[in-house]
Amino acid sequence: MGHRKSKGVTIDADVVAGNGLLDRRVFLSGAAMSAATGGITFPDTAAGDPLPVESWMKTPGAPFVPYGQPSEYENKVARTFTTAPGTTGTGASRTPHHLLDGMITPNGLHFERHHSGIPDINPDAHRLVIHGLVKRSLVFTLDELTRYPMESRIAFIECGGNGQLLYQKEPAQVGVQQMQGQVSCAEWTGVKLAALLQEAGVDPKAKWILAEGADAAGMSRSLPLAEIMQDALIALYQNGERVRPANGYPIRLLLPGFEGNMNVKWLRRIKLTEGPTMTKDETSKYTITMPDGKSLQFVFAQEGKSVITRPSPGLTMKEPGFYEITGLAWSGYGKIAKVEISADGGKSWAPAALQEPVLSKALTRFRMAWRWNGGPAVLQSRATDDIGYVQPTREKMIADRGSRTIYHSNAVTTWGVSENGEVKHVYA
Repeated sequence: MGHRKSKGVTIDADVVAGNGLLDRRVFLSGAAMSAATGGITFPDTAAGDPLPVESWMKTPGAPFVPYGQPSEYENKVARTFTTAPGTTGTGASRTPHHLLDGMITPNGLHFERHHSGIPDINPDAHRLVIHGLVKRSLVFTLDELTRYPMESRIAFIECGGNGQLLYQKEPAQVGVQQMQGQVSCAEWTGVKLAALLQEAGVDPKAKWILAEGADAAGMSRSLPLAEIMQDALIALYQNGERVRPANGYPIRLLLPGFEGNMNVKWLRRIKLTEGPTMTKDETSKYTITMPDGKSLQFVFAQEGKSVITRPSPGLTMKEPGFYEITGLAWSGYGKIAKVEISADGGKSWAPAALQEPVLSKALTRFRMAWRWNGGPAVLQSRATDDIGYVQPTREKMIADRGSRTIYHSNAVTTWGVSENGEVKHVYA
């Protein structure tokens, strides 16, 4: 395919990698879209047909409601969840990324991970205590916290066990929601932890903090003080509304880029200490057992990662022609620098378009133009962040960490497309 011109813009829509991947500039200039996709088959449309007067245009619509809800026709856009037998709310729910777009996760679809259900906290009775190695202990009501200067931060939170099915020997026949649905992204607003610690006066001997939640499990983690001072936020709002009960109401600790459970929900206590406290949640869980039998106890940042959300298992491709490959990338180390796409199982790669804004430690949406010829295809995405960290293949991840853990799985996820348009999870 040669060069085509549209409104003075020249676009090269050449195939840029194997099996029909097209130049990412298709998504970098809306004005050039029609030129760039010239010759590409789109689905049939009923262009020119007159618009009928539908039934909903003949009667008055629904009245106002106090709190809006999605259309009833979108009720399939929902979380799936599992609960441990014999427990109350111990388990996880997963975000339906294959049915969403953009970078922000709606509050009602943000993934959840609970260790003993969701506590019913009275915000007027809830307190946040800061104590330990400080000059003076402080106790905050929620009202007092809202009177401090606040700031907002768009950040992802990912469960340390997200993607754990990639450690299995055989590819699990599940979709992107079950495979990678324990990551979500929101705009969090609250008070910087550093401001509260400054008021308390940090003892020079303090090197760690203990963060503890008010749930029945008493979820708690030790965190290195120096590493969290810049980013840590006492989050009170999530996407403009109060943090929801399932995500830590009324107070959640936000640590952008850190493993999800370290972003302690229902935060009630921060204790400054000389060393890690060695709580049950950092000794019995969330450790990475290596091939030699030794375990990594403290692994803070979620490593660079990406996943294609469309096409993905459960979404059938109906006919050959032009498709958008899209997905999400993120890194606990910083910004996503690039995402590469392969349609031939890693034999060739081409860079995808990154949708702005591209923010540090936030989900980044990527897009790639693809002309599917109706033949077999093996789709993969590979993220690189701004410190140069490259998302590993599954083979490399297993070689480095073995398969005796379930945590920090960030390998390339692979979808296989068959001639009939069915998409499945495969290893390649």
